[in-house]
Amino acid sequence: MTNDPAIYFGLFMAAFVAATLLPAQSELALGALLLAGGQPVWALIAVASLGNILGSCVNWLLGAYFSHLRERKWFPIKAEALGKAESWYHRYGRWSLLLSWAPIIGDPLTLAAGLLREPFPSFLLIVTIAKTARYLAVAAAALSWGS
Repeated sequence: MTNDPAIYFGLFMAAFVAATLLPAQSELALGALLLAGGQPVWALIAVASLGNILGSCVNWLLGAYFSHLRERKWFPIKAEALGKAESWYHRYGRWSLLLSWAPIIGDPLTLAAGLLREPFPSFLLIVTIAKTARYLAVAAAALSWGS
């Protein structure tokens, strides 16, 4: 087993960026590292989860503290996508954050949570559950596929 910090840093950054409003993919990175072996499975899942959770926290902060800039051209999410996320959030409340792992809607949901002033402790708890569960599922699929 190797514990090359660059591997963990790369995975962390892939997961972090994937959780922000920038387009990125972290599941493939995690799956590839799991299939390659060399690092403890639990460490890879923990690093990916931490990076993804912190990226979602950036979205929450953008929503909470920069909502007055949402009409600007450069704002990282389009009004239509944000409107859909806010609609989901109004309909299902904080529990919609269980979909924060989902492609396309997950990142806007975390931004909407900040815009709609979801308390940070409940945001963090629900997003942590959702993101970690997703990476556990990815790891289970990768490891069963690789066996």
